Order: sequence, then C-alpha cells, then structure tokens
Amino acid sequence: MRLLLMSDTHLPKRAKALPEPLLAELPRADVVFHAGDWVDTATLDLLESRSARLVAVYGNNDGPGLRARLPEIARAELGGLRFGVVHETGASQGREARCAARFPDLDVLVFGHSHIPWDTTAATGLRLLNPGSPTDRRRQPYCTYMTATVDAGALTDVELHRLPRR
Repeated sequence: MRLLLMSDTHLPKRAKALPEPLLAELPRADVVFHAGDWVDTATLDLLESRSARLVAVYGNNDGPGLRARLPEIARAELGGLRFGVVHETGASQGREARCAARFPDLDVLVFGHSHIPWDTTAATGLRLLNPGSPTDRRRQPYCTYMTATVDAGALTDVELHRLPRR
C-alpha cells in the first residue's frame, strides 16, 4: 500500500497551486494524508476528488469551512498499522514522549505545523512523521513531502522528497 504524506499547503497564500511532482504522486497513492493548514477549501476538494482515500485534519490556519469538513484528529488502520493525523504536536523538545503518552494506541503519527520534516521513533515504538510543506519551505532549504509503503504490517520505504525551487 503506497502512502503520500503532505501538510501545510497554505494555498493560495504561499503558492497558487500544488507542485506538479506532488500532483503526479496522487494517482500512485492508495492513501493520501494531509496534516492540516490547507487555508482554502479548493485544495481539499481537489484531493478528495483525486485521491483513492484521503485521511486529513484541519490546522490552526484553517477557517470554519474546513473545520466543518475535517476533524482535529483523524485515525485509520491500514495494513495492520494504526495511523493518526494531527496538525500540532508542540515543541520539538520532548515531542516523542509527549506524543507517545497522548497517542498510546497508534503505531504512526503524521503531523504538520512546523514545516520542518521530521522522522523519529518514540521509546514506545510510535513513529512520528512530518512531511514538511510542499509550498512553504520557511527556514528549510527545500519544500518537501513524503511517501511510504505499508507492507506486511510494517511501514517501509519512508522517503522525503525535495521539490525544485520555484
């Protein structure tokens, strides 16, 4: 099962559209994750129409229209793994322990907010993934997104993709 992970698209404020390399991944993904800060409903409409399955949440920059359609926390069981999605996880220091305590029933937590790619594992085994942002690199050298595979109850092939500079 192929996964596509993104967050913090901030359209149309940070870019006018999602980057073509990211859009090209949509038909290849069995499940698309978006960890919030969409800003516009058009991007949600696009991903809903072009994704086989979308697991998504709202973020702190998302208004009433998005909050009416998306949860604060989303969960999905995929290939024997328990996934969660949330926008904010707080400061980077202590994140693994804090998220492991908050989400003891998950195997993988996808999050956003910082625009900083993140891939760590808590002492409990909880894998934490932040795909960064495909449209707003902030202090990062590149805009990014992630892909991964669920195979035989394991998360494999986790890859951070750097997008060309605009």
